[in-house]
Amino acid sequence: MGTLGDLSSPLTWIAAILLGAFAGIVRGVTGFGAAMVMAPPVALMLGPGVAVPLVLLLEGFAAAPMLPVLRRQARWDLLTPMIIAAALFIPLGTELLKSLDAQLTRRMIALVVLGFSLILLAGVRWQGQYRTSTGIALGSLSGTMLGATGVGGPPVILYLLSGPDNPATIRATLTFYVAMASALGLLTLAWRGLVSETVLLLGLAMAPLFMVGVMFGGRIFARLTEQKFRRLTIWLMLMVSAWVLIA
Repeated sequence: MGTLGDLSSPLTWIAAILLGAFAGIVRGVTGFGAAMVMAPPVALMLGPGVAVPLVLLLEGFAAAPMLPVLRRQARWDLLTPMIIAAALFIPLGTELLKSLDAQLTRRMIALVVLGFSLILLAGVRWQGQYRTSTGIALGSLSGTMLGATGVGGPPVILYLLSGPDNPATIRATLTFYVAMASALGLLTLAWRGLVSETVLLLGLAMAPLFMVGVMFGGRIFARLTEQKFRRLTIWLMLMVSAWVLIA
């Protein structure tokens, strides 16, 4: 029957599909959390070379039906400079993905998520005003991280969650950022020959339950208070990344 982590084993496919369903729920609740829930364990099972494009594929796929509804809620004055900067730096991240050791990259993914989870849990908040220069700097860092690890959201998440906007606006802004950055990242990886047939087949298998999870998560979001929304997101990121780091 094979072992977990072996792509010829049904166990691996079942585990990936169930993980995708859970990540979809997180995505529906937060607007961004799927990559941080999914990338560390998939990298542990199948390696970063599969995890990074797979996460970007599912993130982009999930966001598509949500975008028309959330378009008017998103903060485009914040989004635009971050996306432009991310687009310029994603190729740098993909070069790192190609050149770094897989074990090192897996631990980098977990450390990135763990570090930003602890920062948020400690109550660190962005103290300055939203500025274009800050958005460009964070978009550059996010784009590099996304290309290398599939997890580019944490700098932008920290920036937006610390601001004055309400949860609906944060969720809409993050949904657009993650969708656009994921699409750019996936195109860059495909251009570099890093999107394999295996990634496409696995993504196709995971997509249905992932989307069901997104819809279910959207229903949960409607029932959450602002405080619960923020803390739930942080704890999910913290637990998953810590588990992968010590595995």
